[in-house]
Amino acid sequence: MSVNAARAVSVPSNGMVFSGLEWGPAEGPLVLLLHGFPQRCTSWGEVAVRLADVNIRSVALDQRGYSPGARPAEVAAYGLPNLVADVAGMITTLAGPEAAIHLAGHDWGGVVGWQVAARHPQLVRSWSALSTPNPLALNDVLARDPEQRAKFAYIVGFREPGRAESTLLAQDGAALRSLYGPSISADRIAEDIAFFAQPGVLTAALSWYRAMSPRDSQGLARVVVPTSYVWGSTDLAFGRAAAELCGQYVDAPYQFVPLEGASHWLPDEVPDTVAQIIAARVLEG
Repeated sequence: MSVNAARAVSVPSNGMVFSGLEWGPAEGPLVLLLHGFPQRCTSWGEVAVRLADVNIRSVALDQRGYSPGARPAEVAAYGLPNLVADVAGMITTLAGPEAAIHLAGHDWGGVVGWQVAARHPQLVRSWSALSTPNPLALNDVLARDPEQRAKFAYIVGFREPGRAESTLLAQDGAALRSLYGPSISADRIAEDIAFFAQPGVLTAALSWYRAMSPRDSQGLARVVVPTSYVWGSTDLAFGRAAAELCGQYVDAPYQFVPLEGASHWLPDEVPDTVAQIIAARVLEG
C-alpha cells in the first residue's frame, strides 16, 4: 500500500475538531497515532502503510494547535490536562463510549500518550511509546542527571514568545529545518516548514512547551496496560538513563526495545521496526 492511499478524516473531540489521515481496512483493529514536534499526522505515513498491510486500521490526527479546528489562542489552553482530554475524546469518538483502542505516540505524542495510558487505562488496549520515556522515569532522572538536563536546554528557547518563532522561521526556516533528522525526506520537511510558517501555527505548536508545568505529573499512576517502548541510542532529547528506567513504572507486560545507532526520528528512520512492534501489540489483542 502507498502512503498516498491515506484517507482524510475529521474527528470531533473535547469541543473541537481534529483533522488527519486514516489508513487500512475500516473493519480492522484500530490504532491511534500521536505525532510530535515539529511534525504532524503525515509523520506516521510510512508506519501506517505497513500496519495496513497486516490489516490494521490507523488514524493519525493533527493535535491541538496543529488542526485548524482546534487552535485556541491562549497558552493555558495547551496545558497537558487539555491535551490528554483531547485524546481521550478522540478515542471515545472513534471507538464508542465503552470501547478501547491501541495507542502509539512519538515525541510530544509520547508525552501525551503516557498520560492517557496511566490516567485512562480503560480506553487503551495497548500503548507503544517511541523515543519519549515514562514521565515519572524522566522526572526521576532529571532530578539527578545533569546530562539529561543538558539535553533539555533547547526548551528554554522554545518558551520565549515571539523570539522563538522569529529564530526558527528566519532564513526560510533554517533553524527549524536543522531539527529534523536525515531520515526525513526533503519534500516532507519542506511541507512541514510551509505548514508551520502559516500565521499562528508555530505559536500554537510552541504553546505546548510554554504551558508545561511541574504539576503535569501530579497524581500520575503507574501504567497497567501492555506497553512497548522504543528508544534510539543517539536520541537528541532523551538519554539512556531515563529510557532504561521506564519499565519500573509499568505494571503490565512490558517490552523495551533499544535501537543502537538510531536517532530520535524513529517513525521515519526505522518504520519497519516501529510497525512490527505496534502490530505485535495490536494483533495479540
